[in-house]
Amino acid sequence: MANFFRDNEDLRFYVERWIDWEPIARATEHDFRSEGGPQNLGEALDLYRDILDMIGTFAAEEIAPHAAQIDREGVLFQDGEASFPPRLASIFEKIRSMELHGLCLPRELGGTNAPAMLYFIGTELFGRADVSVMAHHGFHGGIALAMLMFSMREGTSEIDPETGRILKTRFRSYIDEIVRGEAWGCMDITEPDAGSDMARLRTRAEEDAEGNWFVTGQKIFITSGHGKYHFVIARTEEPKDEADPFAGLGGLSMFLVPTYEDLPDGTRKRIVTLDRVEEKLGHHASVTAALSFDRAPAHLVGKRGEGFQYMLTMMNNARIGVGFETLGLCEAALAIARGYAAERRSMGKSIDRHEMIADYLDEMRTDIQGIRALAMHGGVHEELAQKKSLRLQFGRLSEIERARLGREIARHKREARRVTPLVKYLGAEKSVEMARRAVQIHGGVGYTKEYGAEKLLRDATVMPIYEGTSQIQSLMAMKDALAGILKRPAAFLRRGAEARVRSVSARDPLERKLARIQVLSHAAQQHLVVRTAGDKLGDALRSPVGSWSTKLLGSWDPKRDFSYAMLHAERLTRLLADEAIGELLFKQAQKHPDRREVLERHLERAEIRARHLADAITTTGDRLLASLSGTDEATPAAAE
Repeated sequence: MANFFRDNEDLRFYVERWIDWEPIARATEHDFRSEGGPQNLGEALDLYRDILDMIGTFAAEEIAPHAAQIDREGVLFQDGEASFPPRLASIFEKIRSMELHGLCLPRELGGTNAPAMLYFIGTELFGRADVSVMAHHGFHGGIALAMLMFSMREGTSEIDPETGRILKTRFRSYIDEIVRGEAWGCMDITEPDAGSDMARLRTRAEEDAEGNWFVTGQKIFITSGHGKYHFVIARTEEPKDEADPFAGLGGLSMFLVPTYEDLPDGTRKRIVTLDRVEEKLGHHASVTAALSFDRAPAHLVGKRGEGFQYMLTMMNNARIGVGFETLGLCEAALAIARGYAAERRSMGKSIDRHEMIADYLDEMRTDIQGIRALAMHGGVHEELAQKKSLRLQFGRLSEIERARLGREIARHKREARRVTPLVKYLGAEKSVEMARRAVQIHGGVGYTKEYGAEKLLRDATVMPIYEGTSQIQSLMAMKDALAGILKRPAAFLRRGAEARVRSVSARDPLERKLARIQVLSHAAQQHLVVRTAGDKLGDALRSPVGSWSTKLLGSWDPKRDFSYAMLHAERLTRLLADEAIGELLFKQAQKHPDRREVLERHLERAEIRARHLADAITTTGDRLLASLSGTDEATPAAAE
């Protein structure tokens, strides 16, 4: 029997040998005191393996064999309603019967109370079978969890501090519906004239004299937009000027809007209009909808002006989830490419023995393992940050315990923040590249529908677009990197010096190679800081080290100061990703010698890329920036 979990040695390495499950299990099961839960780590691990084994078999046996049919039939749209053809409907009925919609929800809310890491890993398994099925599946339990987390954040949930049991939560009846498989939801952000630039959102929410809220506007490109529950970002404030705290993103609020109302006579009154279902290049099992709200009754979530912050709570998890989803697609591309190459013979041997094809397959395998290292690291730290934050909010702790827990949360958030844009960026970009290579390895038949390679390419194309474009991810990574340097310049210089020493003196040749990549990354970042900070850096260097941070964080002109760094943001992101992957794999190799081979393959390719990327960052860009500024002048570096 096929099983996408059992047949993946690298994935099983993380589950069985690398992830430290104890802090995750303890945080999830409240030190193994949860009613009806595992009583110790061993019982928890047995449960986790059983769940992943079940999902692995289901994805391989019940979804993957029908991927072509799902792609061909798509979804139905008639009389303003979207629905699924029988095959797709049966798959989601089986998902419901397996109780996967409540996988990570607490048992008292009808869930399994599994760690978020099981959901993330399951995302890869589903994504390998069909990413559009995974996309819709995610808007069941994911929305229910968002309802719970938002209620906790706004203070409308009650939790027993001794047992961690949820006594009351605001959206309980809605969560129950989703767990039963009777409803799902969606996140409504994008508008016709506002995509990544959320400050331009025009959908409005108004409050009447009785305190009731109503939402009016249009949203587009909404995944699973035919769901019952909509988390909607809408503008509630009219700022006086740009300095007003409610200007731009500060004027946005979060609302929960039910799509329809079930009336006592058994009929249904639709509140949110489903204008159309998009005809997409790929992701045919996932509804992508345009929606209209005309004074739709809405529930304010949190406080006015907090919409952007609530949205980020969902997006951080979603972006890590997309990273795992892209892993599934990459695994599918590698599997069909490897299978075809092993069978197809040309010039006296199978084409997987031809040097260029062997190189393609080796690079695909190596990149997948690198992306997975980032995804696992980000997922673990994101989960621990969230669960420890809940303990800090609801637990009975001494001041010393609160201080210690606060430091732990800050560390987990820092690690998750570091890799989240990297895994979303790299996973998305590589999924397109690997699907394209799968088509190429198949040759002419790859361009036909017979072998499925072209479907993977169509499905992959949206990955660099949704849940934050690749360009948005690269800007986040760049700004975080530069901000970290400006806040702690002495620490940055110290790390650079240490890397230079290790690059020539470390006993381990792989450590020296990793250090050379770190040196290149350091040089590229330093160059961007110099170009970005300009006169501020010179002023800081003439001052005591202790005052550098204050001087470097003075007033900025984003259009002028950041243009060079923005131009090179994607190059820097690729360099940072290679560096982070190398560091993570090096830690694995230190503990598990059999992982040295994985590290060696990554470093062999990454060092070459790092030299190219660092060179491009430090020697190019002035000509283009001069043309964008309307001048023909370029600095001497551009002519070199």
